[in-house]
Amino acid sequence: MGLNRRSFLLGSGLTAAGLVGSWLGEADRAEAAPLKVNTAIQADETPRSCQPQDPLAALLEGNERFAAAWQSNNTATTMAARAEAMSSLWTKGCYLPGDTLTTGQAPWASILSCADSRVSPEWIFDAAPADLFVIRSAGNTAFDNAIASLEFGVATLHTPLIMVMGHSDCGAVKAARHSAPLTPLLEQLVKPIRASLSPGNTLATAIKRNAGFAAKQLTQRSRVLADAEVDGRLTIVVSYFDILSGKVSLV
Repeated sequence: MGLNRRSFLLGSGLTAAGLVGSWLGEADRAEAAPLKVNTAIQADETPRSCQPQDPLAALLEGNERFAAAWQSNNTATTMAARAEAMSSLWTKGCYLPGDTLTTGQAPWASILSCADSRVSPEWIFDAAPADLFVIRSAGNTAFDNAIASLEFGVATLHTPLIMVMGHSDCGAVKAARHSAPLTPLLEQLVKPIRASLSPGNTLATAIKRNAGFAAKQLTQRSRVLADAEVDGRLTIVVSYFDILSGKVSLV
């Protein structure tokens, strides 16, 4: 069957400890100049060789491919047919060899998304390893470590795009909408979600408002991200992923 996607994704993960160590070692060498985008693979491939001309367009195009495969999967009647439908993915990506990736990383988009098991950005955007810098937690909130991680992505890795992505049927937003008792740590998690809500919101509206609230928090609480946005080195967008259709729409 060829390369196993699960093994590939697990092998490309970045641990929190590795993130901190990498930042401390590289921060002093971070360039202040805007990202230089390559439009084609060069003979001497580097981690930046896979930079698309338009990162947002690349994300949306990748999602179109995923959504088409996902909808075929939805209409398939057997496990084998569903696997065949999803096997059409990963044919359009820009793949670099491991010996190139050991020299560094140059993700071209950062995604702040929910930890929900149905919401994997690498799948949803049909992205190759090293394309996306992903931060996940229940409810895709702008918690302190998420903002710090995104600062690292912008200041050190020169990631030009941040997408904050909510999704349909979000359990964290559901919990924030109700008064059922939660553990102390879960109460802390849903606190910023509750701050984004208004009476009478539908669940879908509440999810979108929460994603938008988190996006605003990024520049309100981080000078690094605010300055990058003002300087034109960073674009921040908000999106909504519909689990049934597989489609991502901008909010």
